[in-house]
Amino acid sequence: MPFSPPATSVDANFQGSLDYLYGLQVFGIKLGLDNIRALLKRLGHPELTFSSVHVAGSNGKGSVCATLAEILSRAGHRTGLYTSPHLHAFSERIRVEGRAIAETEVARLTAEIRSVVGELPVTFFEFTTAMALLHFARREVAWAVLETGMGGRLDATNAVTPRLAVITSLCRDHTRHLGADLATIAAEKAGIIKAGVPVVCAPQEPEALAVIETLAAELGSPFYLAGRDFSVSSCPDGGFAFAGLGLALGPLTSGLPGVHQHLNQGLAIAAAVLLRQQGLALPETALQDGVAAVRWPGRLEWWAGGREILLDGAHNEGGSRVLAAYLAELSAPGIRWVVGVKGDKDLDGLLAPLLPQVTAVYCTVPPVEAAAEPEALAAAAVAAGRPARSFPSAAAALTAALADRLPGEVVLVAGSLYLVAAAREFLMNLTKVEA
Repeated sequence: MPFSPPATSVDANFQGSLDYLYGLQVFGIKLGLDNIRALLKRLGHPELTFSSVHVAGSNGKGSVCATLAEILSRAGHRTGLYTSPHLHAFSERIRVEGRAIAETEVARLTAEIRSVVGELPVTFFEFTTAMALLHFARREVAWAVLETGMGGRLDATNAVTPRLAVITSLCRDHTRHLGADLATIAAEKAGIIKAGVPVVCAPQEPEALAVIETLAAELGSPFYLAGRDFSVSSCPDGGFAFAGLGLALGPLTSGLPGVHQHLNQGLAIAAAVLLRQQGLALPETALQDGVAAVRWPGRLEWWAGGREILLDGAHNEGGSRVLAAYLAELSAPGIRWVVGVKGDKDLDGLLAPLLPQVTAVYCTVPPVEAAAEPEALAAAAVAAGRPARSFPSAAAALTAALADRLPGEVVLVAGSLYLVAAAREFLMNLTKVEA
């Protein structure tokens, strides 16, 4: 079931609901589980009506979630998917069987949850997490795949007790909230591990792996590490193979571009295989078809199937390293980079892997509060020997990059996912005008 975008907005109550939800951002980011647990209790504990898989990490967790949801659905299990942030519309965050929640349902659930919030100072993410869980219960899903918003231990999604946990690749990100060193960040991410619940883990730096594996052992949680307990290997034809946990598959066709996605999809396969070992009905065809059919827009996305404009949500050092490796294989005569990120990002860590691969930098601001100043990005790029200019919007930066583009060159839009969304909207409108 490929990605299905939400319908165009037609419901006035939906816009009123969004105004209320975004108004909750006044409470900011407030990590902790007291509010969400109290709210779910008032709603009758919808999270207890279905089984779940919980996914945390710095990079790749959205791809893992989307792939696993596709696999579960193709195995015949009614599946919900909760991810963040959205690309174009709030409704994308909450999906059942690939379809975004209806706007009328957002309005109805917002009103219902508001009626029981009372004195609780819930944040935007706490409220939307409760909405997702309640929607999944109402739609009678059998399985829900849940992506953490930030961290894990104190993230609102950690109010669930899943059947299985997945931890994707970790790097230094959100250091203001999660800690400055990798071991501290790993402790926060590993906070999704529950006693006796199996854990699938991507390869990690030694200091991060030690923290995760130690916690799993303390909680008696079976621990399965990629590269040790199962393997994922890329094939010459562009596909990949999976081996381990009593299964050998391949070559598999990936629906997600980029060699790095082979690992992410391998983590999803490992999770599905372990669920099958718990008794879940899941044929091998569901694994093969699921990894081939999944789509995740805005991540190594070649616009309109061409080879001129590449969109990617690389917003931290780990994501930049993966993107840089992909760019190195393109053999393009030039790459013009449109970039914009939130102000809490490690700019040096983001820029360093990519600047050697690009020929010019077009710095702008994503449509999000507290964005990094484009002048600061431009100064860092110039200091590294790359020409750079600043622009007031994604549309202006992308327009300039496209105007400067020479034959064979690639225009790269990478940074905040909000920047990617703004670029996609600009390109969609441009296509409509040209048509």
